[in-house]
Amino acid sequence: MNRRDFLNFLGKSIAVGAAAPLLSQSKVIQYINSLNIKGIEPSNQDDVILADGLKYQVLISWKDKINKNERFGFNNDYIAFLYGKNINEGYLWVNHEYIHPLFFSAKSNEEKTIDDIKEEMRNVGGSFFRVYKKLNTWKIDLSNKFNQRVDALDEINFDNNITIEGSSTAIGTLANCSGGITPWRTILTCEENYDMFYGERNLSNREIYKTSYDVGWTKYFPFPPEHYGWVVEIDPFSGKKRKLVSLGRCAHECATVKLLNNKRVVVYTGDDMENGCLYKFISESEEDLKSGKLYVASMEKKKWIEICYDKHEVLRKTFQNQTEVLTYLRESAKLIGGTELDRPEDIEIDPLNNHVIIALTNNYSKQDMHGSLLKIIEKDNKHDSLDFEFETLKSGGVSTGFSCPDNLLFDKVGNLWFTSDISGSKMNKSPEYLPFKNNGLFVLIRNGMQAGEIIQVASAPIDAEFTGPCFSPDGKTLFLSVQHPGERSSSINNLTSHWPNKKGVPKSSVITIEGELIDKLTNKTSSF
Repeated sequence: MNRRDFLNFLGKSIAVGAAAPLLSQSKVIQYINSLNIKGIEPSNQDDVILADGLKYQVLISWKDKINKNERFGFNNDYIAFLYGKNINEGYLWVNHEYIHPLFFSAKSNEEKTIDDIKEEMRNVGGSFFRVYKKLNTWKIDLSNKFNQRVDALDEINFDNNITIEGSSTAIGTLANCSGGITPWRTILTCEENYDMFYGERNLSNREIYKTSYDVGWTKYFPFPPEHYGWVVEIDPFSGKKRKLVSLGRCAHECATVKLLNNKRVVVYTGDDMENGCLYKFISESEEDLKSGKLYVASMEKKKWIEICYDKHEVLRKTFQNQTEVLTYLRESAKLIGGTELDRPEDIEIDPLNNHVIIALTNNYSKQDMHGSLLKIIEKDNKHDSLDFEFETLKSGGVSTGFSCPDNLLFDKVGNLWFTSDISGSKMNKSPEYLPFKNNGLFVLIRNGMQAGEIIQVASAPIDAEFTGPCFSPDGKTLFLSVQHPGERSSSINNLTSHWPNKKGVPKSSVITIEGELIDKLTNKTSSF
């Protein structure tokens, strides 16, 4: 791999008008960077290690208050910034993905009481709170009336009054990984590895089986697994929330939204599992995701295939109706020719050319240890097109300095920021991952003298990964989740990490990163 490979993959960094909504709408903008930007070497220290010119502060950690009565949840992941009245204030939505029993009751599943499990249930879902910047420091407005938690105990209706496994209401949202923001300022939070909470159903005999990492919630709450694995739409200002059956059920990593010229929207999402598929939803109406058409990508045909009960005989032979087709999306998608991919995780749309970039993290079953990037180029650059071209870049490995790409983020001048997701069971242990040490944050420089270079700008604490990167409106602050530090600890008395403190239990946290390096990368532009 070399710099030219990455530049050719992403494409030229010149955009005009509406093709690049994050840049000038009237001029051609080209980013000029002649400064020498230096990254860091891989680290196995128990801290957030940053490149020169960056500093971080902890904004909020597990158990910190978000209002008078509620606290920040566990294992924070996706971060969404909803703009406020100016660039120095707004609202953050933060996902909480899963719990680690060691840091709660530390009891076995058999020993847990109903109160133990309810406490765990209150620590997943999401947190929403107002933030503001004062004296160059981001703070939380604990008195804001919209600050709230959503968790695994909330009642959430299925959209369109659809009944699934005997109920039109699910109890709670959980396994909340990544997500998206709609143009009408609602949050899309994605339920990913739901099987650790309520198992999964074997379609051949209808029996529910549990995973090896089951947390024991069904002891007191035997909810059906079909109530989870959805994209959940939440309006944090009205409190309304619903599970979007129209987008199907799988281990959704993200829900990346693209607004069409006619104000309808497209939502891209991937099934984060080995040999999972890539999906696209096209809405039928403006400002509404309740109705539309869902498609799965066929890389062989270079087409989006509609997942529709009425259009495929094989689906009519297997399922009773469209609701069942969407509920068992993995099975239905593959029956009609959906292509199996190597763990499709985050998806972002390049602001400079509208290409769709997908992180394929890895696939141990196919001996793909380091992952790749997939690029979808929609026909005529229209996101509601049903034809596409694609290109895959086998990007991870020692020669590139990173492995297992996960969350993606483009800044306003087109640099691609991304995090790595090396499994804690293999990090700093398996030979193929030893050179990378702890998980990190990287940036692919798009323009200037260092165009095509990938530099590591941050290293995570022990056992942790960075997730949910999100810029403030002015691009000067990067909000970043530090998730599951110390996850491989064998006991409270034998912890692998103490981050963010020097002692005590580790705590997942949201940090803010600022400094000269971000300014150099994202704010030095020249128009001509």
